[in-house]
Amino acid sequence: MNNAEHVVLDVRNLRKHFVLHTIDSRIVEALNGVSLKVSAGEHVALAGTSGAGKSSLLKSIYRTYKPSSGAVFLKLDDDSFVDLVSLTDSELATLRGTQIGYVSQFLRAQPRRSTFEIVTKAGIQRGMDSDTAKQAAAYSLQRLNLDEALWDVSASMLSGGEKQRVNLAAGTISPPRLLLLDEPVSALDPLNRESALELIGTLTDQGVAVLAVFHDMDAMERLASRVIVLRNGVVDYEGSPMETLARLEGVAR
Repeated sequence: MNNAEHVVLDVRNLRKHFVLHTIDSRIVEALNGVSLKVSAGEHVALAGTSGAGKSSLLKSIYRTYKPSSGAVFLKLDDDSFVDLVSLTDSELATLRGTQIGYVSQFLRAQPRRSTFEIVTKAGIQRGMDSDTAKQAAAYSLQRLNLDEALWDVSASMLSGGEKQRVNLAAGTISPPRLLLLDEPVSALDPLNRESALELIGTLTDQGVAVLAVFHDMDAMERLASRVIVLRNGVVDYEGSPMETLARLEGVAR
């Protein structure tokens, strides 16, 4: 699956360290040279203990964190690759809106913006006209079982699980080329979790490259085509969910 013509994400020797200025300027190495590839239509799950570097890796790819060194190549529509690490902030913002989706367990609610407006705006950023974006937003919110009575409510007033569904609706309203998921169903009840997992599962069928963090073994086994286990900021091992499940029982929790 990871042959050159299908690769969408190519991470090479990615490193990220943090300086703890309040603790003797101590340096913490979050990523110590991570390399991986994700192809179109492939769902790769990241596993490992707390502090292994999973969320730091996603944030460094999305560039919420500025990598200390290394490269993150993303394949564009014309089949060329661009290094996300070296882009300007404005160039990166454009790609985030059109090519890259990022869904975390938290929603940064935009002041005075309703739930429906947040999801609609995400669709417009992906290139939809206003009417199409509104239709797609309604469909996405309905698919994730968000009560229509909440669509005009400020997202800051929603519960944790409701915010999580808004985040997922906005991140998937129009399937991006690359989707990064960081515990996107952690606050959901069983019914809504099932709807979310079904939605995520359809994305790889549409050719989306997915890199995801799930602590839920069942979700990984159900969705992932490959599992990469991180340990102390490096790739420890990788394989199919079936091959790694026994080892993950002692590593991912």
